[in-house]
Amino acid sequence: MGLLKILYCGDIIGRAGRNVIIKHLKAIKEKYAVDAVIVNGENAAHGFGLTPSIADDLLNAGVDGITTGNHIWQQREIYPYLDQNKQIIRPLNYPETLPGKGWQILNINGKKLLIAQVLGRLFMPPINSITEPLDNLLKLYTLGKNIDAILVDIHGEATSEKIALGYYLDGRVSVVAGTHTHVPTADARILPQGTGYITDVGMCGDFESVLGFEPTAPMERLAEKLTVQNRLTPANGKELTLWGVLAEINNNGQCVNITQIKETFAND
Repeated sequence: MGLLKILYCGDIIGRAGRNVIIKHLKAIKEKYAVDAVIVNGENAAHGFGLTPSIADDLLNAGVDGITTGNHIWQQREIYPYLDQNKQIIRPLNYPETLPGKGWQILNINGKKLLIAQVLGRLFMPPINSITEPLDNLLKLYTLGKNIDAILVDIHGEATSEKIALGYYLDGRVSVVAGTHTHVPTADARILPQGTGYITDVGMCGDFESVLGFEPTAPMERLAEKLTVQNRLTPANGKELTLWGVLAEINNNGQCVNITQIKETFAND
């Protein structure tokens, strides 16, 4: 069988980010001949969280799986939907009693693709161990035996923490990809034991912004002009940008190529 080609798109920010996927994903899939598309949707609902209707729109546009992050709990209507929809992944190192699962297996062209996500611990709200739940999960699923490919998202602030996890999982998973900062990093590479890695995939939305948001409020915060911080507003300018990585996985579950992707479109 041939290579499994996975496109992982960075954090979707508000309407502009949703439009990148909903309006242009079909063309992107054809251009890169991808087998599976995974997106991070935790900022899709006006910049904070995810709703069932938005999740459905993304999936109907051709998305195969949606990862999330620390903002997943901000839209309460998503809570029961996390248990109902098996294509949405919330962080694995939240308590098991919370809605949803931290991993899912997707069937892609006859192959089994495991998607898992963990939250970082540095400069983030208190959270359980990163490595323990992943170790437990990888006792159940082994590349080349009972699973064809494994993608792990680490949603966190610290670059060192993400890189450390990449080496920790090297050879045991196909890809380790970072999200959360919305800033694409230039370090896409294959680690020594065959795991594809990037510190941060980036974002989907209006890149002429501050992390996908209108610059005014962040600038005012920077200049300390506000005693009460205004809510951030997703940017929605003239151009839409998709940042992502395209990973090619062989029959042993190893990543043989990982390439950073940037696509821009008019916001019409």
